[in-house]
Amino acid sequence: MKAILISLALLGGLLPLSGCQREDVDEPLKLSGKIFIFNYRVAQATYVVTLARNGPLPEPSFVEARFENPAGGAALVTRTRIFPFWEKVSLESPPVHCVVKDRPYAISIRILDGEDKVIQTIETTLTSSLDQTIMPGKALVVGPVYAPNPEVYGADGTADYGKDQTCPAA
Repeated sequence: MKAILISLALLGGLLPLSGCQREDVDEPLKLSGKIFIFNYRVAQATYVVTLARNGPLPEPSFVEARFENPAGGAALVTRTRIFPFWEKVSLESPPVHCVVKDRPYAISIRILDGEDKVIQTIETTLTSSLDQTIMPGKALVVGPVYAPNPEVYGADGTADYGKDQTCPAA
């Protein structure tokens, strides 16, 4: 009798835990971060998106990201192989221009297997808290040791931080 009561008590205690199973097993990767990076030294801005491993992926797997082009025109597309030992996947766009503060930009991410079959799709947006107008028109430094750019810093001590004037009106 005592064994039956103990068994019932254990069963009653474990039953609620059966509802604690992960419901997102069909999502092998989850969005864990996104930001615009403004690198004023080289006068470039990029999207950076981070995905966290949430489940198994077939080998090989790839991630294809489509970033809205802030300057207009075709989306910027990247494709990266996902290695089995990666717990996080970082995606970086090619350099972008004309980022406008408080405007949402679309990002579309597809996780693909080795035969390009879609495993997962992630749709999100990224809104910058800064305008691209904070960036100089040309890189401030050049080369591996960050030498001052002679196109910006003149021999006479003057500096030309001219802004990029090619962006469409916001």
